[in-house]
Amino acid sequence: MVPRVWSLMRFLIKGSVAGGAVYLVYDQELLGPSDKSQAVLQKAEEVVPPAMYQFSQYVCEQTGLKMPQLPAPPKFNFHIRDTWNSGIITVMSALSVAPSKACEYSKEGWEYLKERTK
Repeated sequence: MVPRVWSLMRFLIKGSVAGGAVYLVYDQELLGPSDKSQAVLQKAEEVVPPAMYQFSQYVCEQTGLKMPQLPAPPKFNFHIRDTWNSGIITVMSALSVAPSKACEYSKEGWEYLKERTK
């Protein structure tokens, strides 16, 4: 009985985290225009490191453990806005060509098998 409850709890926790991530992406308009996406990512870049530090301090106070100081996150000199649209276009074009390529490759494979079985 306990393993079933535990697996159900794990499933519910994972589903909640996934649902929260989808809601956050939708709410913050991360898949919208690239200028809004870049603004949200810059905001996250400013907010996440202090939040991680505060959380580690809280854990240290509650458990008595000493956590080492995390190194500073690396700084990147490129804007996601420059590469966002080209990446999306590349992925979408690959997805749109995938069915015809799969058909083409299966025909080639079928012809190869016909030749080998003669």
